[in-house]
Amino acid sequence: MAVPGAFAEELSRTPRLTEGPFYPDKLPLDTDNDLLIVNDSITPAVGEVTWLSGRVLDSRGDAVRNALVEIWQCDHNGVYIHSRNMAGHSQQDKNFQGFGRFLTGSTGEYVFRTIKPVPYPGRTPHIHYKLKRNGKDLLTTQCFIKGHSQNERDGVWQDAGDAKARALVTVEFAPLKGSRIGELAARFDIVIGLTPES
Repeated sequence: MAVPGAFAEELSRTPRLTEGPFYPDKLPLDTDNDLLIVNDSITPAVGEVTWLSGRVLDSRGDAVRNALVEIWQCDHNGVYIHSRNMAGHSQQDKNFQGFGRFLTGSTGEYVFRTIKPVPYPGRTPHIHYKLKRNGKDLLTTQCFIKGHSQNERDGVWQDAGDAKARALVTVEFAPLKGSRIGELAARFDIVIGLTPES
């Protein structure tokens, strides 16, 4: 008698990485998956427009449905939407939402429209991720730009582990095929370990 998938190779889990000090201490009124437009504004945020997508999977490769994917990042000036941001509120891009949420469907897919991350003093460009399901935190991690010159000097990127583990959190930001305005696309699949209660 065979059990389907009993001998299937388990996928490598996305490394846990620090949340950092800038998870929003006051969530913006707009928390949708379009970080370029705040509420009904017609002025978009400044930065390289990026379509950031992926799938949330368990270690068997099955899609994780109803996972709340949260992302947050600094704006093009290196300012987070946090009371203790490094660059100061005076330089904040008021048109950048800085935080977004997406609830996965049956395929585990998520998508955000945001900006390509930028460096700020002491950090390579990155986007923070937090995944939740049924009110429980599943994973906190970060996504980095493949080939960026500051990755090797970034302590958090190094903390991901060996080269194989760092590759799991490092993705290509490439030109979006067919875009007439220079948009980018990045795909970051996230593999989490689920317990029966998750």
